[in-house]
Amino acid sequence: MSTSCPLPRAENERVLLGHGAGGRLTAELLASTVLPATGGPRGPLEDAALVPGCPDLVLSTDGFVVSPLFFPGGDIGSLAVHGTVNDLAMRGAEPVALSVALLLEEGLELAELEAVLASLGKAAQEVGVPVITGDTKVVGRGAADKVFITTTGVGRRLPGLSVSAAAARPGDAVLLSGPLGLHGTTVLSTREGLGFEADIASDTRPLHRLVAALAGLGDAVHVLRDPTRGGLAAALNEIAQDSRVRVEFDEGALPVPEPVAAACDILGLDVLHVANEGCMVVFVAADAADAALAALRSLPEGGGAVRLGEVTAADGHPGRVVMRTAVGARRVVDMPLGEQLPRIC
Repeated sequence: MSTSCPLPRAENERVLLGHGAGGRLTAELLASTVLPATGGPRGPLEDAALVPGCPDLVLSTDGFVVSPLFFPGGDIGSLAVHGTVNDLAMRGAEPVALSVALLLEEGLELAELEAVLASLGKAAQEVGVPVITGDTKVVGRGAADKVFITTTGVGRRLPGLSVSAAAARPGDAVLLSGPLGLHGTTVLSTREGLGFEADIASDTRPLHRLVAALAGLGDAVHVLRDPTRGGLAAALNEIAQDSRVRVEFDEGALPVPEPVAAACDILGLDVLHVANEGCMVVFVAADAADAALAALRSLPEGGGAVRLGEVTAADGHPGRVVMRTAVGARRVVDMPLGEQLPRIC
């Protein structure tokens, strides 16, 4: 009989909630497991991809597992439409059509499903994008949590826009179209009954009209990214790494609503890591920054647009993001490791 004690299985050999958070664990899972198995493309991982052989068409797919299904400002149905439309928009595309796949848990009340689908249909109509195909599956009790939605979107690139996470350049201005932290703190507060939802609501909304407003600036617009999973910290780190540049921004320029700041202080959250669903980061040539801000502010969804900072040369530290704090110090903003707030989108 052997007296040896087997080594415990390493925790990183199992899938964790953090692997779906959009941070460092997600990047590691993609690089080590998903992309090698599927033959995924080399280079920056974008929110949506150009269709091979059809350079004007853009394709995106996304899964939505938010809990709870309904929250102030939105629900899983409208979120599924907005999230996919926004992924297309971040590649400079207007939405053409959507596909919707539903994974339903046995025992789900039909009234609840009807409410989700009514919201999804209304959101698609308001955007002006038809749902042209889809699928429905039902699994046993406990095999899913009420409703999971997967949406696929097809878009057409807007003339003059050619944006990529790898296209940021030294000298670029970094803009943000709206306030931070509303979606993540709203969903968490509703889920846990914390009471903040009385003062805040999710910012979930489509951003394709903002992108269309920027199209007139043409190749002065270099990068578009919506800071969803992993928040602003993840979005800026991905862009800095893919473009091999350094990004600096001012803490005092961050548009953080007071209820969000209060919720983050009480819960110990970093607002830079909290998910957003209705704002986007724009990297634009410095001489076009004022025009870009004016274009964003010309629409209600961009009324709170601000200039955050700028892009500098890497200087031996490619991929670094630095925040200039309110007390005059500099703080390195790292890529989030895992998930502060699971089941957010």
